[in-house]
Amino acid sequence: MRVAKEDVKVQMEIPGAVIRQRLGFGDVSGFDKISGEYFTLAAGVDTTPLFEGLEGDLCQSPHWGYVLSGRLTTTDVHGEHETVSGNDLFYWPPGHNVKVEADAEIVMFSPQGVHSEVIHHMIEKVNG
Repeated sequence: MRVAKEDVKVQMEIPGAVIRQRLGFGDVSGFDKISGEYFTLAAGVDTTPLFEGLEGDLCQSPHWGYVLSGRLTTTDVHGEHETVSGNDLFYWPPGHNVKVEADAEIVMFSPQGVHSEVIHHMIEKVNG
């Protein structure tokens, strides 16, 4: 779910502050602690080979985040594509791959346990 900043409803605006809120932005039921993550990714990065061996060869962790800069495209379990870019909020449900279209920096919040498993799997893939 991609949401451009301009599409997040302004709930309050006063001199010096604008508060925007998107309700229903993902579901965390059944998950424990979350981790805050900052990713710096170069254009051309493709997670597809890194996720091989995971269920469906896809990341099985949901993520909520914000794109500081760049552009990324996810492909979900159904083959649907979605592109996010600078100043977008995003929610990626479990079952996705990511391709970096333009150098990107993103901040994500993910269930700590399941995403740590995915990260460790990627490390093992890289280190052989």
